[in-house]
Amino acid sequence: MRPSAEQSGELLSWLASAREWLGEFAEEGIERIDAAPAGESAAPAPESHRAATPAIAPAAGSQPLGLFETQPSWSGETTLEGVRAVLGDCKRCRLCEQRTQIVFGDGNPHAELMFVGEGPGVEEDRTGLPFVGRAGELLTAMVEKGLGIPRRDVYICNIVKCRPPGNRTPLADEARTCGVFLDGQIAAVRPKVIVALGKPAASLLLAREVAITRVRGTWHTYKGIPLMPTFHPAFVLRQYTEENRRAVWSDLRAALARIRESAT
Repeated sequence: MRPSAEQSGELLSWLASAREWLGEFAEEGIERIDAAPAGESAAPAPESHRAATPAIAPAAGSQPLGLFETQPSWSGETTLEGVRAVLGDCKRCRLCEQRTQIVFGDGNPHAELMFVGEGPGVEEDRTGLPFVGRAGELLTAMVEKGLGIPRRDVYICNIVKCRPPGNRTPLADEARTCGVFLDGQIAAVRPKVIVALGKPAASLLLAREVAITRVRGTWHTYKGIPLMPTFHPAFVLRQYTEENRRAVWSDLRAALARIRESAT
């Protein structure tokens, strides 16, 4: 029996995603993917390794991609409420077309530690909160059990506030457009340390394409704030090795130590 047109389209989409993941794994020096540990189900498609799609035209009635009527200006007086108000019912890029709701951010508005991920997934799009799926559960465990900090005491957000279709990687123009509001969140929270989760977040904040395996665990700065890139929790779920878990724990402990040093 021949597959339907819809099934054929899904198959082609899956193959494109697989090619993209393999390309990113090769760039980062990953030669094999280990099976999930005994007793655990396979992880979902990683949020930090989603397939890119070609650029498309902006939605009808939306603002031109990457443009604002008035470019927001963030300062020391910026608040998260103010940034959210400027964001509004955003239609500045194509991601508005299929979202359920905007996923702005969550946590302490004056947090010392800020996590920046890639974009909302299915559960995030449904609930309106960042990092509430399987990757979010792992991140919460890292923060609460590993660092001994309640999740509500850190601030968590993504580089884009709307779920990309099919959980693909945000396109460059989408990341630039929404990055203006990420800058507003950073200005409002004024964290002592930012942790970039995965390649897309690290690449945006470092203003260049990076391989996360090469930059993780090394200190950088973003607008004068210490920046630590590390693996995305979804990547750790896929590559569930002791080496990767140790690497993330080491990066988060370094971030916490940097915060404590700044307080002395």
